[in-house]
Amino acid sequence: MPKLLFIYNPNAGKGSVRREVSNIIEKLTFAGYLVTTFPTSKAGDAREMALKRGSRYDCIVCSGGDGTLHEVINGMMGAIATGHEMPHLGYIPAGTVNDFASNFDIPKDVNEAVDIIINGTDKPDDIGSFDTGVKNRRFGYFTYVAAFGAFTEVAYETPQETKNVLGKAAYFLEGFKRFQTLRPYHIKVTYDDTEFEDDFIYGMITNSKSVGGFQGITGPSVYLDDGKFDVILVKNPRSPMDLQDIINSLLSKDMKTDNLYHFHTGKVTLASEEKIPWTLDGESGGVHQLVTINDEQQAISIIVPDKNRIED
Repeated sequence: MPKLLFIYNPNAGKGSVRREVSNIIEKLTFAGYLVTTFPTSKAGDAREMALKRGSRYDCIVCSGGDGTLHEVINGMMGAIATGHEMPHLGYIPAGTVNDFASNFDIPKDVNEAVDIIINGTDKPDDIGSFDTGVKNRRFGYFTYVAAFGAFTEVAYETPQETKNVLGKAAYFLEGFKRFQTLRPYHIKVTYDDTEFEDDFIYGMITNSKSVGGFQGITGPSVYLDDGKFDVILVKNPRSPMDLQDIINSLLSKDMKTDNLYHFHTGKVTLASEEKIPWTLDGESGGVHQLVTINDEQQAISIIVPDKNRIED
């Protein structure tokens, strides 16, 4: 009988997961799994469980928001780094944003998400490693986005109703409302055989089609398993015309403008003159002067809907 580790955040989705635990366990058990449950009680619990015990199971299922998933994947990647093989990962989204689930067409409906875990198919997924060069705290990982600057808090503070009505326009409009308080960071950027430096108000390194609940704000040609990040760096606007140009470029996905840099790469290093606050998957990533971000291609396997499966 295959063993399954079910890690869940009982407070996610205003407690919706807690109410569904019995139903989830029953469905997974009837599908033939021997289920071990682990409810988190504090920050870091999900990471530690996945790190220390995840390799003992045939499948890990995570239920919670993107923060809980972020922890589980950090634990899995930590175990992989020490030579352990990780099982495939199932996800039952229960947060308010759920960018990761959006990328893989995993529904928020609990029963539908569990059915995908039982009947779905494996899909490889890239994971980002975040190397700060600091001894004993060198690596972190992110599932879909590492970001700094102007808009990092906007995605998670903008009401979902506003996002639904205005779409990605809301993201930039909310951000630029804070234009007077924006501060640029002078950063030297190195990737592949290219090096440049400039003043930036925002940077996003991602392999996601959704950030902060906003669909389509990343660049064109975003793939989840090709070993390449989509990198967008927004320069400090010098005039209202520059600002308008930036907004138009981001909204239209036409990145051919002198006011931002857009490129694809599997590795990028950013060195700044001062410490910069970062977010990883919407969670605090600390403040750093030097970071090297690598795309760990197809590092983990996600259970996703089987498009070829014919429903009874």
